[in-house]
Amino acid sequence: MTEDSPRVPKYYDVKRSLLDLTKSLTPGSALPPERTLALRFATSRTTVRQALTELVVEGRLLRIQGKGTFVAQPKVAQVLQLTSYTGDLRTVGLEPDTKILDISYVSADETLARRLAINPGGRVLRIHRLRLANGEPMSVDTTHLSARRFPRLRRELEGHSSLYETLHNAYSVRLTDAEEIIETVLATPYDAQLLAVDVGLPMLMLTRHAFDADGNPVEWAQSLYRGDRYKFVTRLRRP
Repeated sequence: MTEDSPRVPKYYDVKRSLLDLTKSLTPGSALPPERTLALRFATSRTTVRQALTELVVEGRLLRIQGKGTFVAQPKVAQVLQLTSYTGDLRTVGLEPDTKILDISYVSADETLARRLAINPGGRVLRIHRLRLANGEPMSVDTTHLSARRFPRLRRELEGHSSLYETLHNAYSVRLTDAEEIIETVLATPYDAQLLAVDVGLPMLMLTRHAFDADGNPVEWAQSLYRGDRYKFVTRLRRP
């Protein structure tokens, strides 16, 4: 190291060593306790904890309260395209499941009314769902649709796992275009409890505004994905 070289923090050396350790372990394997790792790397437990925390945030490790720290499963690579959650997960060999947390009618404020092309105060069906893959919680979705355009949708969804399939089969509506925005947020206590993660874990928030073939807005939704389990993939083409 030259005089001009930046000083590498101790925790970063520990982090690199932990990465090398995880390469020799299979997903789901438990790591030694912090005390054992501190002795192995001749450092403090605080330094080890900082290295472990960064690896959890990056999705390399999984921390389970009261049980320990484990090598994480590979992140789910989701292609950004206008398809259903159910179809996306089955494509990568995972079994999807959805738990409806709440489904109710709300009155549209001016912003939501503009997004759905309805009058302010109009009825909107709000669907709040927990998404799982192979039984593991992965994301929380909140979807809004015009109640007038999709009458009895709440009843229709009782027998279907996919919203998009229901829109197509029951209302002959197929989504053909959407604008999506991806941002990073931190897990709130509510979301952390639903997704079984630590409060403050970085999350990926995807906002989708979807339209049908005639250009009419169909859905406005926000989905909160676990940052430690998801990565998004897209293909870019020169216009």
